[in-house]
Amino acid sequence: MSKTTSLVSIIGPDRVGMVSAITGRLFDLGADLGDTSFAVLGGGAEFTAICEFAEGMDLNELRAELAAIPHIHDAEVKVSRFDLATMHPASETITHTITMSGGDSPGLMARLCEVFEQFGANIVRLNSERVPGLENPQYVISTAVAIPEQAEQPCLATIANTAGELGLDCHWSKIEL
Repeated sequence: MSKTTSLVSIIGPDRVGMVSAITGRLFDLGADLGDTSFAVLGGGAEFTAICEFAEGMDLNELRAELAAIPHIHDAEVKVSRFDLATMHPASETITHTITMSGGDSPGLMARLCEVFEQFGANIVRLNSERVPGLENPQYVISTAVAIPEQAEQPCLATIANTAGELGLDCHWSKIEL
């Protein structure tokens, strides 16, 4: 049996219970959730998921069902066909999680991402968060990356050097496959 695959994206004010309400309704509608992410962004929140349904799910009806959830009554709900692969090969080969934290540094995100590109590392997940500090806000950037085996040591050394130059703490963990 063929399936209908969609990308569900919901952006609106953050509320306790929002994720529970969305995922519960998707379950009730027969969704099989694939990659899913949720993030608080300032005073708002973003929920995004790849959803597989039995063939015949009407995407306009799905959007209407989700928009009717009380927790997200004033959110922007988008539902579209998702015709790309539902799993990326790099998702199966995450080799490291890397966290950098410290004070704000202009260009921090760009410099970090440039290092990954330089060594052919694929960013699978990236999260950046501004955390209130005692004097100045602190930033925490967490990544899950797939670093090619031959580039592992020079990539991690360059990440550590970049963090040091910016006055940031840097920690990583190798994922044992």
